[in-house]
Amino acid sequence: MNSVKATRLWRSSTSAHTVPLLVFLVPALARHPNSRRYASTASSNKSKPSTSPQRDELPKRRKPLSKEQRDFLDSALRVNQAGELAATLIYTAQTPPLLRTHPHLRSTMQHMYSQEAGHFSTFNALLARHRIRPTLMYPVWKVAASALGWGTAMLGREAAMACTEAVETEIGTHYNGQVRVLLEWMREMEQKGEEVGEEVRELVGELKRIRDEELEHLDTAVEEDSREAKGWPVLNTIIRGGCRGAIWVSERV
Repeated sequence: MNSVKATRLWRSSTSAHTVPLLVFLVPALARHPNSRRYASTASSNKSKPSTSPQRDELPKRRKPLSKEQRDFLDSALRVNQAGELAATLIYTAQTPPLLRTHPHLRSTMQHMYSQEAGHFSTFNALLARHRIRPTLMYPVWKVAASALGWGTAMLGREAAMACTEAVETEIGTHYNGQVRVLLEWMREMEQKGEEVGEEVRELVGELKRIRDEELEHLDTAVEEDSREAKGWPVLNTIIRGGCRGAIWVSERV
């Protein structure tokens, strides 16, 4: 039966050729002496005095991030890291039972897991760099994600893919919201003649890239008959509701 193609905004075309390592340790977020939080919207490079007589061009002002903006970034990066931890654990738990009955899914599961592990590493590095603590719900999310992955895989291929579809729908929406907020910051800064720091620009780029890869996983799940799972509407609603709840808690705790 032809699967319903999910509406998608972007799609990256990457492939993997190595068997994924489905076991990992959560790295400690060491606080290095040179670690720092987002302190400014301006680039960290000091501007050099110009020797050319460009009298008509005034340098852009450098304005530190407000407390509200710093709090937003702390919360956003914390929940992103927790979400990527959950994603890697879901695939870790799903893969063995799925491959026993559907060995042709090996490359698909490998590809999705590898990308999620890369996302997790990205946010680990950002948390350590800006001295942001992980969510206190770490132990709970580890158990919940592993249980969700194993449980849906035991229900069959379609249910496992329904899990991916539901999770990636919420995660894609979540990342889109963060990108919109940051782009609005940048627009306001530029209108005021303020300098937008390179760190903010790079973060927007990373969020867009990760969002696109998550939406790719959503498309893959639908192509693999996620909506043919028994009780799909109920399963989709429950998993999406759980994701929204986990996001809300992780942003605050």
